[in-house]
Amino acid sequence: MRVRYLQHVPFEGLGSMEPALRDKGADLKATRLYAGQPLPAVEDMDWLIVMGGPMGIRDEEEYPWLRPEKALIAQAIEAGKTVLGVCLGAQIIADALGAKVYRNRQPEIGWFDIRRLPEAADTVLAQALPPRLEAFHWHGDTFDIPRGACPLAASQACRNQGFVLRDRVVALQFHLEMTPQTASALIENCGDALKPSRYVQSASELLSDRWRFAEINRVMGAVLEALGGQGA
Repeated sequence: MRVRYLQHVPFEGLGSMEPALRDKGADLKATRLYAGQPLPAVEDMDWLIVMGGPMGIRDEEEYPWLRPEKALIAQAIEAGKTVLGVCLGAQIIADALGAKVYRNRQPEIGWFDIRRLPEAADTVLAQALPPRLEAFHWHGDTFDIPRGACPLAASQACRNQGFVLRDRVVALQFHLEMTPQTASALIENCGDALKPSRYVQSASELLSDRWRFAEINRVMGAVLEALGGQGA
């Protein structure tokens, strides 16, 4: 299985997905967009994973690789590849599919419950995602659900926490791949976003319980297993 992943900043990599995919024997290759590396070819991949980052989907002037990245994602979806996006990656997928991406009513940073929506029962993630999960969040934007996609989950702070399209395209606004190490790196590089509010927790709260990371990583593994069963 040839897995290509797009990395927007050095401190947001695959997290717990990397060892899980390597254990499956995946051929993993990164495209570090922040370092100017060229995008992979659609024919050179079975999976495309799009990671997070602090930029917005419309910041194309500052990050000129955003425009060709969106085109690649659209091509990969059209070619029937398995495409998974996390946080910014989910927003870029939504944009590539023609859905609106915009500011959420408030930032959501911390450990907050998501609930699986009834529509998810008809998707490949019906068993992978539990009915309720305390997930890790770090986002200020959100998206509408693209036409034809099934809404996946919701939280109190954010109505659209993900979607599934054709059982091959999965967008997760929340983080299941986050580890204590990657969360610490995110805090180090983006800690100025931690302005206390109803849905923004402190750095100490984010890192206070390692069990939380173990649980979301377990669910991340189940998501990868479910997608892997789709023949990619």
